[in-house]
Order: sequence, then structure tokens, then C-alpha cells
Amino acid sequence: MPDDIAFMTLTTHATAQRPLLGLTVLVVEDSRFASEAVRLLCIRSGARIRRADSLTAARRHLRVYRPSVVVVDLGLPDGSGVDLIAEVARDGKSVRPVIIATSGADGDGLAEAAIAAGADEFLPKPIASVCAFQQTILKHLPEDMHPTGPRLLNHEVVVPDPIALNEDLSHLDKLLGSGLDALPYVAPFLQGLARLTSDEKLAEVSSKLTQALTNGAGRREAIQATRDLIQQRLKVRELV
Repeated sequence: MPDDIAFMTLTTHATAQRPLLGLTVLVVEDSRFASEAVRLLCIRSGARIRRADSLTAARRHLRVYRPSVVVVDLGLPDGSGVDLIAEVARDGKSVRPVIIATSGADGDGLAEAAIAAGADEFLPKPIASVCAFQQTILKHLPEDMHPTGPRLLNHEVVVPDPIALNEDLSHLDKLLGSGLDALPYVAPFLQGLARLTSDEKLAEVSSKLTQALTNGAGRREAIQATRDLIQQRLKVRELV
């Protein structure tokens, strides 16, 4: 059954323990670690998940499937998630998916831009609380799609697989090694990853990388310091 039909006439009903049962979540996210967090949140909540790691992949999904919820990272390798939010919000379908924008990057106006484009909610990263994830989505669903009776609040915080983190770090290291052109994409990605992992040293080098990008000075030194720390993190995880 196509997802747009499933969205309107669910064959399974939400329950107190799995309040998002029957829903399909499309997560548009280039970070494997962040995607893994959303996957675990969906599993705990009863929702199915599809993933797209770019605007191009997301548009391909949306031509074929109609998800119930779209979670969109604002910084993607081929453009801004704000553009995708605007497309989904104005596509004219009779049942529009719930649109959740997210970002871990510094910057004023990110939430406002996402909401102005049509997002129902902006969630700053990290998104790790099962209860907060469920509450955010349920708040924007019709009442007849809510579980009946009292709902059990799940206060679990999900912890993604560290293998996914290693993949993100390796990817960023390769991009940083490719030259200065990668900085506008890498800097906010790294900020978000530092927040997701609560890694203070990673947050420090990502902040310096962002400052170097903004100021136009000290970029090569900031890149080298970032790559050195990434390599340290990868070596530590190889030994675990």
C-alpha cells in the first residue's frame, strides 16, 4: 500500500507504548550518526523509517512515496534543507506530512527560516529523547491518529552505534583533505556532530574552523587541527 494511502487509512493503530505505529518517517540527513539516532527513535515509537542523505535523494523518495513525517536537516551536501521544506509544504497534496526541521549548526535565524518555509517545528540537535520525539510529532497529527487512552511516556535517551560516528568522522576527514572548498559544508556538519556526541574538544575545533571560515584567516591551521583530532578519535575507537 502506498504511503499516502496508509497515512489516511492506517491498517494499524497507534498504541500507548508505540504511539507512532503505522507512520512512515522520511529522515533527510547526511550524517550517519544522526540518522541512526532517528532510526532508533522510530523503532522505539513504532514508526517505519526511510533515509535520504541529500536533497536529490529526498526528491527521488518523494516522487514515489508519501511519508507521514519528514525530518529535514538544514545543511545538506547539495543545498539547503529549507528549500526542500518549502517544496513539501506547497506541493498541494490533500494530506501534507508533518515537517520537522533540525540542525546542530550555529547561526541566527535557522529556526525562523525553516518555520517561514513551512516547517511545523524546529528541533535543535541532538534529537535523542524518545518522549520529546514522540510529543513533537503527535502535536502536529490529527487527533484521530493519536493513541486512545493514557499514553506511557518513554524517557529513554537513544545512543547511536559508534560505527556510524566513525563513518561520519572519516567522511569529514576526507573532505577536509580535499581542500578549502569543502569548508562551508564541513564546518556546520562538524558543529552538529560535536553536539550529538557531547564532545567538548570536537566542539572547540569545530568552533575554530567556523571562525576561520568566517574570517578568511587561519583556515589551513584550523583544518589541520581538526584533522589531527579526528584521527585521534578514530584511533581511540579502533582500540576499543
